[in-house]
Amino acid sequence: MRWSPVRPVRPGCPHRRLARLLARELPHGLLLGASTLRPWASANFVGARHLFPCSIGEEDAAVLRPLLQARLETIEWRLPGHIVADLAVEIADDGAGLRIEMLTVED
Repeated sequence: MRWSPVRPVRPGCPHRRLARLLARELPHGLLLGASTLRPWASANFVGARHLFPCSIGEEDAAVLRPLLQARLETIEWRLPGHIVADLAVEIADDGAGLRIEMLTVED
């Protein structure tokens, strides 16, 4: 399944709210790019995978990645009807930025 535009897949999808909350938590100089989401389900849960590419000014992605991962893991995300089940910060494929991926499940 390909990544879809930012349109919510199900009623109450927290993608846009998650993007706004995430933008507030990013350090100065780190900017969110165009985010995408993909529906996700397991035998017991329904949710979505949210992908947020970030561009970095002159900072080194390898240095910033573990710091941002630790910072974002401490946040209690307030998403009515949803829970952030997993969060990962990775270096982008081109090495010039970061990619934040979050898995949300319906509560």
